Amino acid sequence: MDTPTKFLVKLSQRLFSDTVAQAKFIDALLHPQPFHPCILWTQERPIPISFDTLVPIAWQPEFVDRLPIAAKPGQHPLHQQGYFYCLDFSSIFAISTLLALPPQSKSIVLDMCASPGGKSLFAWRSLHPICLLSNEVIGKRLGALISNLKRCGVTAGNVLNLDSQILAASIPRSVDVVIVDAPCTGQSLIAKGDTAPGCFHPVSINKNANRQKRILANSAQIVAPQGYLAYMTCAYSPEENEAVSTWLLDRFPQFQPVPVPHLEPYQSHLTYLPCYRMFPQDGLGAGAFTILFQNQAAGDRLPLPSDFLNQPKVVRRLHEPAT
Repeated sequence: MDTPTKFLVKLSQRLFSDTVAQAKFIDALLHPQPFHPCILWTQERPIPISFDTLVPIAWQPEFVDRLPIAAKPGQHPLHQQGYFYCLDFSSIFAISTLLALPPQSKSIVLDMCASPGGKSLFAWRSLHPICLLSNEVIGKRLGALISNLKRCGVTAGNVLNLDSQILAASIPRSVDVVIVDAPCTGQSLIAKGDTAPGCFHPVSINKNANRQKRILANSAQIVAPQGYLAYMTCAYSPEENEAVSTWLLDRFPQFQPVPVPHLEPYQSHLTYLPCYRMFPQDGLGAGAFTILFQNQAAGDRLPLPSDFLNQPKVVRRLHEPAT
């Protein structure tokens, strides 16, 4: 992309009132720069580590490392042995809202749109759930999800292949933490030098926003009373982020946004809600949006149906049932 499209220019104007900020945002997309590789340790770090790491930023989880630009962690033998998972630091930013959750001795976590598995692995590593449900509705994406979870040694894991509406009907009010890394226009792919045709077009943005609302509405019904819903995208457009968040609060008033103290420096300037943004011109990652909600409804968590994990759409059980 050599020159900004009119839709990209309009998006920059919706995001930033300052023309200098608009220009920096557009330039980060027109001339993508490499970001530091990032790895999430799924096993204990071997001592000594055979590659260099950067000094952690203040809120960086202890099980995450950023590496020099030239590093190729995916080619390292430890990667194939399942010691770590490679991902963009923006993904760590987005899912780090889970670090604000209170300790839970027993928990069920559902990653609604899980493939290729990075958010599930973060949840497994940070929350240590008794039961991890990694759902992916698109069949052709299941292989990568299963492969990554198995390679990284996930236990207490189950891979599902169900539409969010079916899950809402099957396991209502039964999950402590639901993660929705929602399908979006994928605008941040441009900042990585990839392509995302039509990602700035209003038709594509509105189509994705409506799909996100559907998935969130179904996901909200699954969250147990006092449980949490973590919503995130890798898009920049307010229609897919702040506007969807406001819609959820209007539609499900029992949910309230939860401030995430370590992300306060990234507070979105587009809303009063405690939600957070990373932009590519900041130099940390390609960009992301994230917000955490809590279901403040009264009542007890409903148990998972006894036969839920025995249905055909549970495509892989990564452990034996707990006793």
